[in-house]
Amino acid sequence: MTMSKPAQAQVEEADLRSRLDHLTLSRKEGFARLADAPRRIRPELLPHRQLKKLGEETLAEHNRARRKWHANLGPLGTPQMKALHEDLWDIFDSNDQDSDKVKGGIALDAFPGLGKTTAVLAFARKLHRRIIQEEGKYTDDGHERWPVCRVGLTSNTGMRDFNRAILEYFAHPGRFSGTTADFGYRALDSVLSAETKLLIVDDLHFLKWRNKSGIEVSNHFKYIANEFPVTLLLVGVGLEKRGLFSEGATYEDGVLAQTGRRTTRLGMEPFDIRNEQGRRGWRDTLLAIEERVILANKYPGMIADDLSDYLFARSTGHIGSLMTLINRGCQRAVRTGTERLDRELLDQVKNDAASEKARRELQLAFEKNKLTSRPKLQSCTAS
Repeated sequence: MTMSKPAQAQVEEADLRSRLDHLTLSRKEGFARLADAPRRIRPELLPHRQLKKLGEETLAEHNRARRKWHANLGPLGTPQMKALHEDLWDIFDSNDQDSDKVKGGIALDAFPGLGKTTAVLAFARKLHRRIIQEEGKYTDDGHERWPVCRVGLTSNTGMRDFNRAILEYFAHPGRFSGTTADFGYRALDSVLSAETKLLIVDDLHFLKWRNKSGIEVSNHFKYIANEFPVTLLLVGVGLEKRGLFSEGATYEDGVLAQTGRRTTRLGMEPFDIRNEQGRRGWRDTLLAIEERVILANKYPGMIADDLSDYLFARSTGHIGSLMTLINRGCQRAVRTGTERLDRELLDQVKNDAASEKARRELQLAFEKNKLTSRPKLQSCTAS
């Protein structure tokens, strides 16, 4: 029995969605919601005595607003994010060249839990807003302007899937059927029509670089650099170890090395409290978090002073682990009526496995005064 074209299209679309990520940011409408969203409304910080006077429905609504707020405390302007954004602006703005010049690519290569995707999306949001403000929502030809396109990869992504993901992002009508070449031409047409300037490829570490599909996609990155008027931003873990920036003797290594020659490697590091500058950066981040937390029994220094060493040990200086712990702690504090963060409450909160594994060694260093997360000026003031 021959499958009808609509049915075949549905099967192909389902297959695509099984291979590529399901985030709303894989669609231009989803990214637009992120880019154009107004600031989240901050719940009112009510003292404990006033909180007790709220009616049942009012209290439930207030707590619901706080749950949502604490689950979305970021992004925070950490020193790492600020430094990364400066580098991204340098490279992106320097790529504003004539179309006959190949634009330099970017590879953000860092371990998990350091806020890579969060930082990239924050930059993409700023870029989207800047270009829309300067050039308008529509191109001179009357097309919708989409300055940013984001594609997520999985281990099964081949070149056809990659091109199709770009078409899916733009909701191109030709995304359901066609050859690899067809999808490639349509993807180029979509990028040109929308005047896209930044193409983000996330989770690049999922790609199997040295199998057939990995080599195809790597070759395709070169094609994009040559033909697409975009800055290519690759995001992943362990890209250097996978050979993206290395020279090699084999054809496969040569393909990767050529990609690396055109790509600037950027990274993000965890907080480092072995020097004064790092300790100040850690404290400034804790102060920013403390200011945003909406708990009735919050007090100055609750996080930045009383929990500084504890939170560093629990998070090992990784912003992702820190924000997870704060988020879950706030949820428990609201739910249990504790309305504050302290060690007793946070000891009951589970964090990611990597942080928990490394926690004990750091705790011992703090307990033996071999390590401190507090800047010298702040430590003197506190004493």
